[in-house]
Amino acid sequence: MVGEKGASRAASILQDLPLTDEQICRRRFDLAVRESLADRPIGEIIVAMGTSFLGTPYAAHTLETDGPERLVVNLRELDCVTFVESTLALSRCVKRRAHRFEDYTEQLRHIRYRGGAIDGYASRLHYFSEWILDNVRKGVVSDASRELGRVPYKDETNFMSEHKESYRQLADETVLKTIKEIEEQLSASERYFIPKELFEKHTIAIRQGDIIGITTGVGGLDIAHTGIAVESNGKVRYLHAPLSGGTVQITESTLSEYLLKSKGRTGVMVARPVEPG
Repeated sequence: MVGEKGASRAASILQDLPLTDEQICRRRFDLAVRESLADRPIGEIIVAMGTSFLGTPYAAHTLETDGPERLVVNLRELDCVTFVESTLALSRCVKRRAHRFEDYTEQLRHIRYRGGAIDGYASRLHYFSEWILDNVRKGVVSDASRELGRVPYKDETNFMSEHKESYRQLADETVLKTIKEIEEQLSASERYFIPKELFEKHTIAIRQGDIIGITTGVGGLDIAHTGIAVESNGKVRYLHAPLSGGTVQITESTLSEYLLKSKGRTGVMVARPVEPG
């Protein structure tokens, strides 16, 4: 039998162990119930879920695992895209009052993959402008860039195929061919953005919980960073998982000021979450 001291020590060790993804998910759902978040608009839920990750460590390449393409779940460490996807998936579950871990993973798969189906590496939505277009088709978000900026985004998107040596999966010629076809279709698609010089005048129309993709001047790449619009002290700021700083955080500067700080940031694409049916 285990004595009182042994049991106490075992309990202490268990308490100090890092939480599993399922435990983190359940804590977010518990928060939603305590705060009656399901009764709020989806944008407010996204802000609540997003800010619950403040301080979560940044980690790059968490989706790049060995073996066949599969749904990767990691709520312990986040990059800018997995932060947005996880927050959106949790928020849609909260709105639907669907509080099982399986409900969350189902939403995550639906959001992350083209048409919501996993069919190899190329089925993942690698380019965020396609992520927006595909999730518009699925009824998950609307394309607010089209409504607000109406400035056509015409840059060719081919970063992955032009840097195929950086993606081990592209050593497979069949996968590379599929990625090139996706890039060609995306480059020819109708996309809109708001140039950073014009963003300030559009901030009045930005809503809590809007998903903000920052476009870049890097050749062949559409969006280099993603995050969520939050209102703080009457100003629109950026809730995101940046590499610099190492954790999920809210910018001290406004989102407009944040855009203007770097020459490499050319503007934004705005995806507005849709209330789940």
